[in-house]
Amino acid sequence: MSTTGITLHQHSLEQQQQNAHVVEELPELLAALSRAARTLAREIRRAALVGQLGLVGGSNPTGDAQKKLDILGNTTLMEALAETGLGAAVVSEELPEAMPVSSGSAARYVVCLDPLDGSSNTDINGPGRTIFGIRRCGAAGQSGTAADVLGSGSEQVASGYVMYGPGTVFVYTCGAGVNGFTWDDERGEFVLTHPDIRGPRQGHYDSANLGHYHEWHPHIQRFIDYLTQHDPLTHRPYSLHYTGALVADVHRSLLEGELYFYPADAEHQQGKLRLLYECAPLAFVVEQAGGRVSSGTVRMLEIKAETMHQRLPLVIGSAQDVALYEPF
Repeated sequence: MSTTGITLHQHSLEQQQQNAHVVEELPELLAALSRAARTLAREIRRAALVGQLGLVGGSNPTGDAQKKLDILGNTTLMEALAETGLGAAVVSEELPEAMPVSSGSAARYVVCLDPLDGSSNTDINGPGRTIFGIRRCGAAGQSGTAADVLGSGSEQVASGYVMYGPGTVFVYTCGAGVNGFTWDDERGEFVLTHPDIRGPRQGHYDSANLGHYHEWHPHIQRFIDYLTQHDPLTHRPYSLHYTGALVADVHRSLLEGELYFYPADAEHQQGKLRLLYECAPLAFVVEQAGGRVSSGTVRMLEIKAETMHQRLPLVIGSAQDVALYEPF
């Protein structure tokens, strides 16, 4: 495939035509997500001008404070998916249960969404991100119920993320590698800029919320101490790089090499990050790019979801770094 100027839509069509396992509706589903991403990129840029910054005064179903942009992102993505007629339901950080968006024989997919990862950064002009994972509905029909999504991450047919920043970047996988596209205002298209992404086997950065250091298990504390020791032969010490936005750190791991980890702590004894719309979609991307992802003890894509908003510890990034973490 020539990569010169290829658009997201052209690329997804070629992926569908060249790989038997890729679902027929992939180009249309990604087109809907890309339309929503274009809208969100514009609204995030204008948020301070039109009163869209700040909190709405409540919390989402997992207890996080809701921002105005969280609600806008959720609504924008749901409407885009509903227009396709392909999405039976959406599972979102902003919704208590799976929300039906379409009905009929074409509605064969459930889309799991974190509409605006890192939304706490938006009030300080920090960029936001969208995470998505696409799953087929169960064999019983196009119901979009819990039974359709409470499976393992290996059942996803596609996943990816969008980054809203200096450029708007759309990264996805359908099980045939990972590719990244950047929005081109002149063409009005997402254009391939990062073909066949393969992350370094080992990085030089670690990303973790060290404010919880004293709440972590002593084994994890020892791992932090190990990373900060001076040993050039093993590329230590690692440089700390923590943005407070999961996708930003995962994206860095794909391009430059990095280890991100968020273990259980006193407040989140089962872990903090959500399996269906954070951990599993990003795990599919990172594994396809040669990385490694686990809960610290179990490969992430093998974990079967038990609830819509199930939380887990997460370690994700360069393969050698994650493998180093797991024995600790």
